[in-house]
Amino acid sequence: MSQHGARRNARGGGAAWALVITSVAGFMAALDNLVVTTALPSIREDLGGALHDLEWTVSAYTLTFAVLLMFGAALGDRFGRRRLFLVGITVFTAASAAAAMAPGIDSLIAARAVQGVGAAIMMPLTLTLLTAAVPAERRGMAYGIWGAVNGLAVASGPLVGGSLTEHISWQWIFWLNVPLGLALLPLARLRLAESHGTGAPLDTPGTLLASGGLFGIVYGLVRGPADGWTGAVVLTALFAGAALLTGFVLYGTRAKNPMLPMRLFRSRAFSGVNAASLLMFLGMFGSIFLLSQYMQGVLGYSPTEAGLRMLPWTGMPMLVAPIAGILSDRIGGRPVVAAGLFLQAAGLGYLASVITADASYAVQLPGLIVSGIGMALYFAPASALVMSSVAAKEQGIASGANNALREVGGALGIAVMSSIFAAQGGYGSAQTFVDGLRPAVAVGAAVVALGGLAALAIPARRRTGDGEREPAAPAAEPAPAPVPEPALATTAPTRPAH
Repeated sequence: MSQHGARRNARGGGAAWALVITSVAGFMAALDNLVVTTALPSIREDLGGALHDLEWTVSAYTLTFAVLLMFGAALGDRFGRRRLFLVGITVFTAASAAAAMAPGIDSLIAARAVQGVGAAIMMPLTLTLLTAAVPAERRGMAYGIWGAVNGLAVASGPLVGGSLTEHISWQWIFWLNVPLGLALLPLARLRLAESHGTGAPLDTPGTLLASGGLFGIVYGLVRGPADGWTGAVVLTALFAGAALLTGFVLYGTRAKNPMLPMRLFRSRAFSGVNAASLLMFLGMFGSIFLLSQYMQGVLGYSPTEAGLRMLPWTGMPMLVAPIAGILSDRIGGRPVVAAGLFLQAAGLGYLASVITADASYAVQLPGLIVSGIGMALYFAPASALVMSSVAAKEQGIASGANNALREVGGALGIAVMSSIFAAQGGYGSAQTFVDGLRPAVAVGAAVVALGGLAALAIPARRRTGDGEREPAAPAAEPAPAPVPEPALATTAPTRPAH
């Protein structure tokens, strides 16, 4: 859709509808990253299964979600983004109902894997559909709201899962998606405009290389803490995944119409924001998961109580992210993202220094607030930077690539920080838990700070004559291309705390 069409759509209410529809769809997909974790004891009581089986109720979703994100974006670019968005919602909603009605642990795992397929199709298309509906001068605020909703969904998964499990039943963590999905289907069909990408044929070799490589990497990261990093299966998965991804990179530099053109990474903006996103999710996800267990297993809070006490961190995006979007419109996304990552790192570093076996909530609160503000400042401008770093016709695949890197970063964060936790402490007592938690969260803080440095590598942006922004220096490309119109989750649980 042209910029003129976007303005006309916005005046007719299309931008508002697009924001609501894509935010709710993103909320559904992001929520299911961690919503199951606090329900695992109840699921085990009802359906049986060993801890290994229960872990797969989370990792099955993570694997299919991360592996198929770029493929889902490519399908939308080729066959129509609204059309594939509807397909993704349908698959996700049906799989959610199947998970709620699962008679056994194996059928639940299968339903979770299909949920991930639906999420991988619809999630990367939310940003491209939103971009098509919102005029350029209002996208910062729109992405701020979108980022707030998605950030809240990711971080509040344990709270929502724990509350529904504690007060109703674990099945309702899946039933929740059904009415939302059924409401979105007619709204998306009637209120969203269709758009396409380049129209190039599907890149089958690239799809197989990327999907196989991501599967190997994510599978190895998911199984590493449980099976041991030197296990034959884990090492085989990691090395095979790395080899396939290397082949994907080499193929992307030579193919005529690759799924992810490697020339995009010649842009400092595209490379910088993707590096920052991977490091942000690596440090954030591992910290949230371990600190949630700390509040329950060490401080004795129920899942609902722990989730409520995390709200100064996890709920902050709802308050701050829209403001961050407005700031990014005025001063550019780079300083806002960098400031957010450094604040997130400072908050995590503070928490690592004050955590004890009997730490009061008042002592933890400053770190939670600072971390929440930092996370909120990151979400919306990061999405804007991704979408504005490529041509409009390539925004779908850019969104898919960024989301895939976030998911891989989250899986890597859980794996690395859980390994540090296990090496330095454990679940034997409150003190041993704290002994492992403090160095793990400190590493998370350092990783997020590295993400802040990566964000500073993004070129500064200048205003053009019409008030819009463009890169200070154009991305290097093999041939001249049209100037892009400015435009703008993963984890497998460790052993649950008892």
